[in-house]
Amino acid sequence: MAGLKTIIALSFVLAIGFLLVILSSALFKNYLTLLVVATYVIAPLPNWICGRAANPDDFMESSGSGVIDFGRFLTGFFVVMGIALPTLLWHAAAIQGGAAAMSIVGGLLIYGTIISFTLFFQEEQEF
Repeated sequence: MAGLKTIIALSFVLAIGFLLVILSSALFKNYLTLLVVATYVIAPLPNWICGRAANPDDFMESSGSGVIDFGRFLTGFFVVMGIALPTLLWHAAAIQGGAAAMSIVGGLLIYGTIISFTLFFQEEQEF
């Protein structure tokens, strides 16, 4: 069971991630880096939706489910897009290198915090 210290620590890391992404756009006066926030907020949704859509009564967990695998694929796509988008914008000279680096680090902190929240606070299933 996650305690109050875990919640405080994860909230602090999430705030630092958002601060880095916002500063990457404000300091360099280019707001294209805010698109990373959208990709990292959308990233866990396919995993969650496909996990709910899968058959919970399936006892053959080892064989895997196509719906769950599709959700994991889309989540991975959004995470890679969150890293690739600032890199692509930097390569196209739409943003500066510092803004791209701050956006990538901030985005990874945001996504890591979202994953940590879901791991610490997920309900255990009883059979």
